[in-house]
Amino acid sequence: MSGRVSDADGTDDWAAVFWDIGGVILALESVQSAHAEFVADLCERHAVDATVEEAIETWRTTVGDYFRERDGTEFRSARDGYHLAVEAIVGTAVPRAEWQPRFDEIVRSSIEPVPGAPETIARLADRDLHVGVISDVDDAAGRAMLERFGVRDHFDSITTSEAVGRTKPDPAMFEAALETAGVAPERSLMIGDRYEHDIKGAADSGIHGVAFGAEGPAVSYRIETPEDVLEIVDGKRERVD
Repeated sequence: MSGRVSDADGTDDWAAVFWDIGGVILALESVQSAHAEFVADLCERHAVDATVEEAIETWRTTVGDYFRERDGTEFRSARDGYHLAVEAIVGTAVPRAEWQPRFDEIVRSSIEPVPGAPETIARLADRDLHVGVISDVDDAAGRAMLERFGVRDHFDSITTSEAVGRTKPDPAMFEAALETAGVAPERSLMIGDRYEHDIKGAADSGIHGVAFGAEGPAVSYRIETPEDVLEIVDGKRERVD
């Protein structure tokens, strides 16, 4: 079965391509490395009475618990979770102004894009398409990542959980993005690496889910590399079903 969405004369008719950030544009391994480097730096600066490995585990546990305690799909700022983790590691109150600039510096210098993602985004930006982001990130952090990879100006819209007040798979995230783009869901693609949040969430709003490593019945297309998105847009890749 062809995956092409066509108009009356058979030409491709996709109107929008939406991207998640983490795991699709941003290589998650580089984030984990950046956080580990920051925790090691924090331990040294505050003479923490714990090994770096123990401190990293405290970081992961504290941040994880912070997000698990949220109410459904409500937005919670990652920065607030990081602040709790910093104080849990140091063992006392630490002003944000004391740790956040160093955190931002390490993250900015350490994060890396998923290979091929920046180039693909740039090529899509040259097409007659709306290119957007739908991501569960703090607004400023998400924009900074895109700026770091040189793709910020290629996006026509950036929809973040902080701006909407909800996280995926809440329909509000996808509805906000579609409204901003002014496009119909059936003419839109959502590229993501998490099935429930990105793919099924998009499908429940009528958007075609493009799975980058995710699996499930709501997947419309699968890709192995970001460049494969171009084949979908050009009508050269078949739907999963």
